[in-house]
Parts: sequence; structure tokens; C-alpha cells
Amino acid sequence: MTNIPSNINDLINKNEEDRIACLQELYRVISTNLPVGFTPCISYGMVSFSVPHTLYPNGYHCDPKQPLPFISFAAKKNHISLHHMGLYAQDEQGQNPVLDWFVLEWPNHSSKKLDIGKGCIRFKKPEDIPFPLIGELAAKITVQQWIESYESAFRSSKK
Repeated sequence: MTNIPSNINDLINKNEEDRIACLQELYRVISTNLPVGFTPCISYGMVSFSVPHTLYPNGYHCDPKQPLPFISFAAKKNHISLHHMGLYAQDEQGQNPVLDWFVLEWPNHSSKKLDIGKGCIRFKKPEDIPFPLIGELAAKITVQQWIESYESAFRSSKK
């Protein structure tokens, strides 16, 4: 099992017992598949994997003291949410090949209807999470690609 930092482990263990193993598995799948450079942290009350300030000193535009977020997850009252910023970002032409890939790949991994909006995937039950697909999704974007995508989207939204 991937070593989970104690502060993240504490956050995971505060959840209902039937969700703890699922959240631990999400952590394991994401952390073992993410490209090098993303670091685990707690951000906005969620388990997150972010671009550290050492790689992107500007931080998150909403709060530059925070590292640039990439993937986060949490157990909510009625679902488990997985936030993947790469699913939300679009290129200059308004395209998102990672989102397109994910939507096409979903039916190969789940019989459930995809519940997604603006980069947030919601799972009603822990057993609904297609962990192999989440692992593939985590591996799709490198730190450098995410920084470039983020800067491109952020700069164009400021024009």
C-alpha cells in the first residue's frame, strides 16, 4: 500500500467506515499513476494532488498561497467527488481531448451513468468508482502540461 501522509490519513479516517477503504484506494490509485512532480496535500478540506510552489511559484490564482491544484477528492454527504482540473480546462480552440477521452472510455469501465460537471465526477457509492479508469486519467497530464494549460486558460480569461 502506498504510504499516506499522516495528515491526509487523518482526513480520510474521519469519514464513515464504509468509505474509508474507498478513499484510501483512490489515494493509492491516483498517487501511483500521477506523473512525477505532483505532491499530495490537503486543499479546501479535500485530499489533493497539486503542483508545489517549487515548480510553480505563482500558486493558485484564487489564493496564490495555495499550490496549483490538479486532482482532489472527498466524501460528501450523498456522494464521493473527484475533481480533476484537467477535465475542466480547454485549449485555445475550446477543445478538451482528456475530457473527450474520458467520456468515451467511461462505458468500458462502468454501467452507471456518468455524473460529471465542470471537472467534478460524482460517485453515489464507493463500489461505483472505476479505479482502473481513474488511474489512467491520473496519468494523462504531466506537471508541465498542466502548468501550460492552466496558464493558457488563465491568461486568456484575463484578456
